Amino acid sequence: MEPNVRAVCHIRRTTITGVLFLAAIAAVVSFRHMHELCLRHGEDRLAVVLIPLAVDGTIVVASMSILLANRYGSCGGVLAWIMLGVGSLASLAANVAVAEPSLIGRIIAAWPSAALIGSYKLLMSQIRRLSAASKRVADAVEDLSAAESSCS
Repeated sequence: MEPNVRAVCHIRRTTITGVLFLAAIAAVVSFRHMHELCLRHGEDRLAVVLIPLAVDGTIVVASMSILLANRYGSCGGVLAWIMLGVGSLASLAANVAVAEPSLIGRIIAAWPSAALIGSYKLLMSQIRRLSAASKRVADAVEDLSAAESSCS
């Protein structure tokens, strides 16, 4: 494996690990804040567990749909991005709603969701770039094979 490929693999693995780490943090913080918000608004014991899981589940499913599409060179489709946006906004809104009612308190509460949203978008652009580069290499190999075949 040449150094450039090794470096790209290391960068991609590090980014994926970082996004997963931020996702875990955001999920825990989001769950706690949404749980608290549901309790404050009179939801029963089952709903205060299921509602945060539904929000985080929406984010996971939409994210995985976008990730799969990106691996095939597509941006993911409108529905996946809408669901990711809606889930992320619901999480962000719950975090801010239960925060201490000050600017600093709201920024602190919003940070895990905002960090995850931004880092996920960065990962998607890395994957799109790598998919485009892989397609260019595959096309070049195909062209070379076709040229060699016509020379024989």
